[in-house]
Amino acid sequence: MDFRLTPRQADLKRTARELTETLTAYETDCEENNGLTAKDHAAIRDAVLASGLQAVNMPREWGGAGLTILEQAIVQEELGQLTGALWDTVWRPANALRFCTPAQRERYLEPVIRGERRDCYAVTEPEAGSDPQNLATTATRTDDGWALNGEKWFVTVGDHADFMIVLAAAGEDRAPTLFLVDKDTPGIEMTRVPRFMHTFVYEHPEFTFTDVRVPEDAVLGGLGQGYDITRSWFTEERLMIGARTTGAAERALRLARDWAVERRQFGSPIADFQLVQGMLADCAVDIAVNRAYTHQVAWEVDEGTADRKTLHAKAAIAKLAASEAAGRVIDRCVQIFGGRGYDRSYPVERLYRELRVDRIWEGTSEIQRLIIAGELVKRGTGVLEIPTGT
Repeated sequence: MDFRLTPRQADLKRTARELTETLTAYETDCEENNGLTAKDHAAIRDAVLASGLQAVNMPREWGGAGLTILEQAIVQEELGQLTGALWDTVWRPANALRFCTPAQRERYLEPVIRGERRDCYAVTEPEAGSDPQNLATTATRTDDGWALNGEKWFVTVGDHADFMIVLAAAGEDRAPTLFLVDKDTPGIEMTRVPRFMHTFVYEHPEFTFTDVRVPEDAVLGGLGQGYDITRSWFTEERLMIGARTTGAAERALRLARDWAVERRQFGSPIADFQLVQGMLADCAVDIAVNRAYTHQVAWEVDEGTADRKTLHAKAAIAKLAASEAAGRVIDRCVQIFGGRGYDRSYPVERLYRELRVDRIWEGTSEIQRLIIAGELVKRGTGVLEIPTGT
């Protein structure tokens, strides 16, 4: 096994680190103003496009960066060190957009890749969170297309996006189907913008859809394909959460280590105290182990060495382990900072609030455990195996 970064991977890591350093300058404004100005968004967009890291998950022939899953994870580790979720300004279009027809790609995906448009994914509902199959939003056939009716919650980037990917139960068969919907279509209303415990560069609004008319060609990926397309997105996004939370934990540890070395109490740096050393060591273990496993699973996805269900379960392990480990790391780091760790002007405080959601979104920790246990019960311990070479 060779765990060294290739020259290409090292270059990507360096580029992502430089972009992260550029975006770090916006952290304080994002925190103090609960977001950024249009001018700042434009400046960030230009910096992201110049870096070549826009749409890393889309093929080069469509204008994307065309990175492998492992390469994407390496990039996301660096970006995950940003507070205010500024990593989300380095846009990865929804994987569902890979299923666009050529006409849809020209209208929706390619402008997103160029930084001219922005998508958002509308899946969650008041009664359909961890159980997306409890779907109440409907799509009813009309003479010239479909009429959407329902409600969606937690539509991340819904305030900034100009079109939506909406999951609805289509037709009499209630076939779970994705629809491409321009946000200015009559009948769409942004009804509430909740304030969450984290500060996020974008919002997570709630929307209602009242007789929203869309044409037949608004269907994305075919009738009844909504769940399968969404599940494939979850596998990759859970790996990216594993990478991002590992990066966030690494930044927190770096800050806590520097603070422990410089902060003096009782005549000595607090880094001399064994209880503090124990916390630092435990943080290092959590980060190292989860980085290695997230990289392993990302590599397995790229190699195609396991079937879809096994990879789905392994991505669940990575997401569960890394997000919960990051929670432990940041809790220790806040403790090391003491009272200053509770001050919003310090990155460790912001990371403390922001990392909590990673145990909830894109599948709660409990859902990840169910996925992993289901794989073990049905198919044995193959989910734990490392693939063999040919």
